[in-house]
Amino acid sequence: MNASATVRALVTQWTVAVPVIAALALVLSWGRTLSPFAVALVALCLAGAVLAAVHHAEVIAHRVGDPYGSLILAVAVTVIEVALIVTLMVDGGPETSTLARDTVFAAVMITCNGIVGLSLMVGAVRSRVAVFNAEGTGAALATVTTLATLSLVLPTFTIGKPGPEFSPAQLGFAAVASLLLYGLFVAVQTVRHREYFLPLTQDGRPREEADPAALPGRGATTLSVVMLLVALVAVVGDAKAVSPTVESGVEAAGMPQSVVGVVIALLVLLPETLAAVRAARRERVQTSLNLALGSAMASIGLTIPVIALTSIWLDGPLHLGLGATHMVLLALTVVVGALTVVPGRATLLQGGVHLAIFAAFVFLAISP
Repeated sequence: MNASATVRALVTQWTVAVPVIAALALVLSWGRTLSPFAVALVALCLAGAVLAAVHHAEVIAHRVGDPYGSLILAVAVTVIEVALIVTLMVDGGPETSTLARDTVFAAVMITCNGIVGLSLMVGAVRSRVAVFNAEGTGAALATVTTLATLSLVLPTFTIGKPGPEFSPAQLGFAAVASLLLYGLFVAVQTVRHREYFLPLTQDGRPREEADPAALPGRGATTLSVVMLLVALVAVVGDAKAVSPTVESGVEAAGMPQSVVGVVIALLVLLPETLAAVRAARRERVQTSLNLALGSAMASIGLTIPVIALTSIWLDGPLHLGLGATHMVLLALTVVVGALTVVPGRATLLQGGVHLAIFAAFVFLAISP
């Protein structure tokens, strides 16, 4: 066995073993009060599961090509995230009335500013100018904007029910509209206008597809699909397991409880963040933007319909409407995002502006 084959074998072994260990840590820690040492072990398993998830996502993306790879990772993370939100809302009762809103908005800010800004900066450092397809990225940003406005802004202004809350009919409309709009975008991205979402070279031409002979085999791809799901379940579950420690730390520091949602969202979105940065380093910024905006879109387009169904059995109100501060941040994100997307090229400055908005979101979560 030569050196490269040995390295591949070692990588395969740890990327299979670590998700299984992380999932086992989830099973052993679920519903229990953990000691500081146990929390540290779970956090270590979480970090390993994140790295394994990125590896398996890249194997799948290499096999199926763009933009399918980024779509698979975004949907997989979001489905598990939605399951976690529903579980917490069912178990938490009326105290979790803002959980869906806070989690979805945090995901939007992390993806549209944190991941986008980081990817643009990495791409610009690598090639001086980060190049992407304005048509596809603009369509994705428009979809995210519409979904966020329908689901997170309008409830603040409707009068069907008191407070930032939809009436049942309004919630049903928002759920159906979100699901249909997300489905329409996926059809455009993967079938009708797939070329708008492919990575570009520095002179604006589509990058060549990978050599079929170099693609992972079916067995390796199937293994990666299974292990990706195991790793993502472990990431979300282990993040939930360490959340009581995070809550205690936040409370001890005198910070608002909304910080907990931001921390958990950051942990859950780590696989996408690392995958997006690695794509940007390979001069595939379009793949990074597909991941970021696709995750934001899936977070809204899949969460709201599920929450609408779940609300039939939930007790207490379901507050979806954003407050004034968060609406300002959302509006700023949309305006800056549009200005970034239109040229189809971005420098360090655009990446820095997005990261500044993300930093403002985190700071205002800590000090509202």
